Amino acid sequence: QVQLVESGGGLVQPGGSLRLSCAASGSILRINTMGWYRQAPGKQRELVATITRGGYTNYDDSVKGRFTISRENAKNTVYLQMNSLEPEDTAVYYCFGAIATTSLNNYLEVWGQGTQVTVSS
Repeated sequence: QVQLVESGGGLVQPGGSLRLSCAASGSILRINTMGWYRQAPGKQRELVATITRGGYTNYDDSVKGRFTISRENAKNTVYLQMNSLEPEDTAVYYCFGAIATTSLNNYLEVWGQGTQVTVSS
């Protein structure tokens, strides 16, 4: 069984910073794309950022220049550095990964349980 566990959420004032971490554990052969989504109250889940195994990144326009996604393949971990946070960034943040467990020809989409980020004064 494979699981993703997020950490690093919390309450921060506008303009502040947080760093989210997400570590995968279990029977893992390889992890391809990893990333972060978020879901605010009453809204649909939306993509925040993704990163390929080789380090190619993609960001939603709303976070470009403020958020940075990175990963450590040896640790099966993805990070999200969030700077200049705004109240509109308040949401539950979920990490995901495309993970091969038994065969490199078969990847499962695995999700974390979510971590709350609240931006408020």
